[in-house]
Amino acid sequence: MMTKLLEVDKLTKQFGGSSAKALQDVSFSLGEGRCTALLGPNGAGKTTTIRMLTGLLAPTSGSIRFQDVQQGADHRALIGYLPQTPAFHGWMSGLEFAQYAAELCGMGRREAAQRSAELLERVGIGAAGKRRIAGYSGGMKQRLGLAQALIHRPKLLILDEPVSALDPIGRRDVMELLGELKQETSILFSTHVLHDAEELCDDVLIMESGRIVLQGPLSRIRAENREPVLLLEIENEAGSDSREALSRWLKAIVEPTADQSSIIRYELDPLNSCAAKLIVRDINEARRLVLEQLLEWNLPVTKLEIGYSTLEDLFMKVVIHK
Repeated sequence: MMTKLLEVDKLTKQFGGSSAKALQDVSFSLGEGRCTALLGPNGAGKTTTIRMLTGLLAPTSGSIRFQDVQQGADHRALIGYLPQTPAFHGWMSGLEFAQYAAELCGMGRREAAQRSAELLERVGIGAAGKRRIAGYSGGMKQRLGLAQALIHRPKLLILDEPVSALDPIGRRDVMELLGELKQETSILFSTHVLHDAEELCDDVLIMESGRIVLQGPLSRIRAENREPVLLLEIENEAGSDSREALSRWLKAIVEPTADQSSIIRYELDPLNSCAAKLIVRDINEARRLVLEQLLEWNLPVTKLEIGYSTLEDLFMKVVIHK
């Protein structure tokens, strides 16, 4: 049974005199020792939620309660926070900034120096620790921000788009580090990269228009919503309208027998005019039918993959096609 670290109850936020609510009756729990992804399109309320959890924004109504912390007491010492665009004093070195953050958290000078050096090494900028932050790249600043968020060994690490400023190598390094950190502390991170959430998280919270539209353990959500799919791509032949040919073929094999067919529906790929996804009832029957019809129509297939719907598919279903 999950031990609750934090519980949010009917959190609502209304700005100024506006009648619109940025958040409305948002309720969820974060489990101790678990990694939770906060997902949603721009404007869904993710950053507003994070700012209220971190104490940077007061809720209009509702409550935020940490385990073993009295209602209304200051819980900020339990949280490590990395905003999407962290700000620093450019004249300081990375090591000086980390030590400054550690001493603000109550550490003595010797412990702060040791902890800072250890964390800069761990996030991959140990060699740049004595350089001025003004000369750091965006990715290095993101890593420094992560070190600062971890400096006081928080019970909950909150990250807002933690890999948004990183190149592919840096992104992989930070994702591996977060995989290690989830063994040491609870993590809540917002992201637009659904593959990252699927790879790293135990639980998901999906937001839309200031509300939670889906939440729970990723394993359960996958089991309840998983659909078998066929991914199909045909050759883009010069001088031919491949997308139109593919569309005609899909309509011919799916629409006349939609109620009985092993193929439930199809979706044309908006980024590839020669590709489509088929959501099916029975993988084996659908594969047989598709291969037969591809031969009959003489369509030059270049890829046919069998798999299951992803977290991105579910996200599109509950947020875009709700």
